[in-house]
Amino acid sequence: MRNNKGTGFTLLELVLVMVILSTVLALAAPSLRGFFASRQTHDTAAQILALTQLARSQAISEGIIYRLNFDTRERTYWLTAQKAGAYERLDTSFGQKFTLPKDMILELEDVDEEEDDVFLAFTPQGTVTAGTLRLIDRGGRALEVTCPTVTESFSIVECEQTYAAHASR
Repeated sequence: MRNNKGTGFTLLELVLVMVILSTVLALAAPSLRGFFASRQTHDTAAQILALTQLARSQAISEGIIYRLNFDTRERTYWLTAQKAGAYERLDTSFGQKFTLPKDMILELEDVDEEEDDVFLAFTPQGTVTAGTLRLIDRGGRALEVTCPTVTESFSIVECEQTYAAHASR
């Protein structure tokens, strides 16, 4: 018969390993929070970029004007298409209202405005509103979804500048 004494872990050893793991995780948690916030900004920028690409291609193929609309108070954005002189939300999932993540700020530059509507326009000729959408996370890091000229496509650009006023929120 073999003696099995000493082949397992003692309760003290297990508790010691748990304390070490808890300490390491507690030290890593703040940096992981920044990672997930940054990931959220990238995901939102990618979603907006996809909507601009869809709006441009649909405007060209259908021969009507599309708009990517923004409501900065409600922190939402959505696509509309011109039908019978009015702009109507799309009947597809792309026409739903998308909401910005809670800790994200949206700044708009050079976008079109008409009464209370703020938007980027996509025409059947393939031109777009040359504007910039800046997404700023709570750490002050920003991504821009930008189009420098009316004939180019939108792209995502990482900002080198940190927006300190937003980081303190």
